Amino acid sequence: MTRIEKKFAALKAEGKKAFVSYIMAGDPDLETSLDLMKGLPGAGVDVIELGMPFTDPMADGPTIQLAGQRALEAGQTLQKTLDMAAAFRKQDDETPIVMMGYYNPIYSRGVDRFLADAKEAGVDGLIVVDLPPEEDEELCIPAQKAGLNFIRLATPTTDDKRLPKVLQNTSGFVYYVSITGITGAAAAQATDVGPEVARIKAATDLPVIVGFGIRSPETARAIASVADGAVVGSAIVKMVEDKKPVDDILAFVKGLADGAHSA
Repeated sequence: MTRIEKKFAALKAEGKKAFVSYIMAGDPDLETSLDLMKGLPGAGVDVIELGMPFTDPMADGPTIQLAGQRALEAGQTLQKTLDMAAAFRKQDDETPIVMMGYYNPIYSRGVDRFLADAKEAGVDGLIVVDLPPEEDEELCIPAQKAGLNFIRLATPTTDDKRLPKVLQNTSGFVYYVSITGITGAAAAQATDVGPEVARIKAATDLPVIVGFGIRSPETARAIASVADGAVVGSAIVKMVEDKKPVDDILAFVKGLADGAHSA
């Protein structure tokens, strides 16, 4: 079992929903983002999504795009993002790390080298948003063989014909995108999300976690109540953009986590 699978099994045994948080590696700089990452488990985060900054983040809204630009301007690289994961692992061997981003930096490094380095750094899973299931031989299948979960996104436009294809090689959990469009856009509504989560869960035994459009403890609770957990990214990253102290950001994260856990 991967750390991701262990975490969800433990949460299920406790009757709890998951809280997943996203941060951009290297935003606003390596030291600050590592401090923030190290504080997330203590704030109640069950799974950490660690963004890999990229120059052309087509699925992301302005908040995440700007975070990537800040990180790149501060000198963040894929190697430094792997180094962040390794540094985090020195103090925490349980909290799952999912690296999230785009295929180009991985392809440039070389798939086999990247997977070996990610595994050694203590990474547990990947979300690569621009690789569809038709490209599974590129990274998904090799990642699974290397012992990394490959997590797929499902969206409101993923119909019943497409869903089996999306799920076929997915592992760890399914990330349901609650709204059409980019990250950080409209607010998620539990009434819209509930039937879609039920539809996905009818087709897979994997946990279904919902992200996009969650900015408050109340919304985190509402979304987690109809899914297996909630993901928050843009609302956390916006606090980094606003130069809030790490302790303030972690206090905000704790409120979100408490919301999801109370569902």
